[in-house]
Amino acid sequence: MNISVVGLGLIGGSMALSLKESGFADSVIGVDNKTEHVIKALELQLVDRVALLNDAIKQSDIIILAVPVDALVKLLPEVLNHVSENQVVIEVGSTKKPAVDSVRNHPNRGNFIATHPMAGTEFSGPEAAIRNLFDNKTCVLCDVQDSKPALVKVIEKMYTEGLKMRLTYLDSAAHDVHTAYISHISHICSFALAATVLEKEKDEESIFNLASSGFESTVRLAKSNPDTWIPIFRQNQDNIIDVLDEYINTLLKFKGLMLADGYDKFKDYLTQANDIKRILNK
Repeated sequence: MNISVVGLGLIGGSMALSLKESGFADSVIGVDNKTEHVIKALELQLVDRVALLNDAIKQSDIIILAVPVDALVKLLPEVLNHVSENQVVIEVGSTKKPAVDSVRNHPNRGNFIATHPMAGTEFSGPEAAIRNLFDNKTCVLCDVQDSKPALVKVIEKMYTEGLKMRLTYLDSAAHDVHTAYISHISHICSFALAATVLEKEKDEESIFNLASSGFESTVRLAKSNPDTWIPIFRQNQDNIIDVLDEYINTLLKFKGLMLADGYDKFKDYLTQANDIKRILNK
């Protein structure tokens, strides 16, 4: 199985590394428009060789598009223009509906599968690639009824055997609603908290000295690359704003209880919030 990975950052690089090391891929070809990424990916042995996009497509059974979601909606139709009957193209972005809509009427739509491996860190670039990043994590496959069944099976096998992931299935619109709640809101709130602290606390030494593990874990995602996240926020704006409205309402409720010395009621809300442990520890 020859696989091309277009975009050699955290996700693309980690996929390339794991697919090589698991033996699922006989050969991994790297494609990136940043020369420094290509050089680093070769240096770190994330890929076996590199190529220009059109050459990589010709040599591949699977083409993985791991590029920012705004670039993806332009790139995906172009790649599908060049695939043959048995080649399959997947993307791994954090939003789905814009990508799916960009090729909804494409003659090679059946050769495309929308996927979202739910894993990552706050770091970026080939240096951020991690061995076994995807082990025992969940990958979402979207709108599989619109893809060729034989190619869906290939990608299911790639994720379960090559990347050791669990699979779940959603339509693209539902995916974008759910990720707004469990991923996108976490990032935007982390950015907001970091910005607030930097605005109010001008003594950087105090931030460094007093920051506890709780603060560090809460603002960890604020280290993420804005070039990755601004397109995600833009593409999923309606869902994220809906989530933000609910989040802001909750913060105002908490503030009101504090101003009114309503700490018994406040405790009830915090106790209800503790139930998240039950869900996450399943």
